[in-house]
Amino acid sequence: MNNKDLSPIHPEDLDDDLLPEYDEDTLRTLLKSGIRGKYIDRYRQGTNLIKLDPDIAAAFPTEQAVNEALRKLLDNISLVA
Repeated sequence: MNNKDLSPIHPEDLDDDLLPEYDEDTLRTLLKSGIRGKYIDRYRQGTNLIKLDPDIAAAFPTEQAVNEALRKLLDNISLVA
């Protein structure tokens, strides 16, 4: 990263790509009426989504199949430990 990447952005440097059918005043009103932090609780809960590699995903046709296999693995590990 160089210093140019950290330079402030000035509105006059931006291309105006707002479509003519959008009224700036209406958009401004809509944006200001948003609720700050509306989804923060969901964000803090996190997620449990895991992306499987294609070869692994092919071995498990359903979410239930993945869960069953992992439970069996955990059972085997706890028997050994």
